[in-house]
This record gives sequence, structure tokens and C-alpha cells, in this order.
Amino acid sequence: MRAARLTSPATTPTGPDVAGGVAPVVLVAHGSRDPRAADATRALARAVSAARPGTQVWASWLDHTEPGPTEVLRGLAAAGHQRAVLVPLLLTAAYHHRVDIPAAVSAAVRAERPLAVRVTDVLGPADGTVDPGLLAGLRRRLTEVRPGRFDALVLAAAGTRDARARRSVGQAAEALGAEFGVPCRVAYASAAPPAAGVAVSRLREAGARRVAVSAYFLAPGLFHDAVTEAARAAGAVAVSAPLSDAPELVEVVLRRVDDPSSGHVVAPAG
Repeated sequence: MRAARLTSPATTPTGPDVAGGVAPVVLVAHGSRDPRAADATRALARAVSAARPGTQVWASWLDHTEPGPTEVLRGLAAAGHQRAVLVPLLLTAAYHHRVDIPAAVSAAVRAERPLAVRVTDVLGPADGTVDPGLLAGLRRRLTEVRPGRFDALVLAAAGTRDARARRSVGQAAEALGAEFGVPCRVAYASAAPPAAGVAVSRLREAGARRVAVSAYFLAPGLFHDAVTEAARAAGAVAVSAPLSDAPELVEVVLRRVDDPSSGHVVAPAG
């Protein structure tokens, strides 16, 4: 079994937690062929590290970019750590949260030098609650593109066939609309209707004169590019950037890390 070479965490290690140090944090993103996505994940890891001095913060990916979470966790175990906290950089608890991440963690826990891993909740709504930091990050990104006054919003997400995950996107849209006091509709870049351009057009047909689009993405990539192009073609006044390393998102990550009730622990048998 190959272990990760612990040579490039986002912060300088202070010693293994067996000596009383803080458990390392492993961020795991979906992964993309677009290199901008990995760059955004690394930037978030650095930002989390800067906000939490003395904690090792590692970036990992489920696909397209290395290292994967299993490799990082095995490397931490080989370095003498007995526990770690894994934060899924996901906005919905769909397939990757239900299947891919548990498989990756289980493979690490079964390694020669086992590790207890707490897998936190995703960054999106957990148990129907939208983290205020997530809303603040979306608000920041909208403010940055200076949409001016708008009378309707579209929350554009990546997309999923999982009905429960789509409901959580709807919860985020409802909270964001309430934040601005305007109607907010959901759109998806794939897997589910409506597309961003369709959602913008429907709001305009219903009487909205200025529709802004809030990007419900953690990183740039082809999906965000497609949403931006379609929304602007449909008449959107602005499309925000992905959350990436927004300070408010860093706060959400750290709340997941600090909350012992967030997620569950996968421990070695016996």
C-alpha cells in the first residue's frame, strides 16, 4: 500500500497528535480536468492553514488530481498520527459524499497503520440548516461583480440526480433570496433542469428586469464557464465567481472541523 509523502502540507507540521498536537485536517474536493479547480482547492487549504496556525492542512481530490484522500490519510498514519479530520469540499451530500468518500476513508482505516478519521458534514446545508458563512460568502461574491440593483436571483449549482441533494440546493436558494429580499430560483449545469439560461429567461418572462446569478460552486471550471455564458446570453446582469478561498468559506470549513457533532468517525476495528 502506497502512503502519501508528507512533504507539502499547507502549513508547517508541529508534530503528530500522539504527542498532544492538533489532529491534521484533510480537505477533499471532487477534482476536475481543469487545472483552475485544483488551484482553487490549494488556495482554500492555504487560507484554512493561515486561519488555524499549528494545524496541518492537506488538500486531496477524488478524481483527476493527486493525491487522493486515501493516499494522504495513509501517509498521516505512517507519520505517527492516530486521528485526522476529513472535510468534504462539497455543497451537497450526493453520490461522492455517500459512496466515494466513505470508500476512500475505509481503505485508509484498514491500512497497516490504522487511523481514526472523523468525516465532517459537507459545506452545504446540513440537516436543513444553511450555514450563515456560506450565505455570507455567496453575498461577497455577488458584491464583487457589482450587479447593481437586481430584482431576482438564480442560484446556479453543478447538478445532481439525487433528490435529497437538490432539496438542499433549494434550501440554500431560499435562504439567499431571503437575504436579499428577492425571488431566488435554482439552476443546474448538468444532471437536472433547469439550465441557468432557462432559469434567467423564466424570471425575466415573469417580469424581473434585472436578474443576477449566484454561482454555487467551490471552484472555477467548465461548469462555471458554461453557466456564465448561458446566463449572460439570457440577459443576466451579472454572474458571480465561485466561492474558492473566500474568508467566509474558510470559517465554514473551520466550523465543521471544530464541531464534534459534525459528521461521523470511522475507526479501526478492534
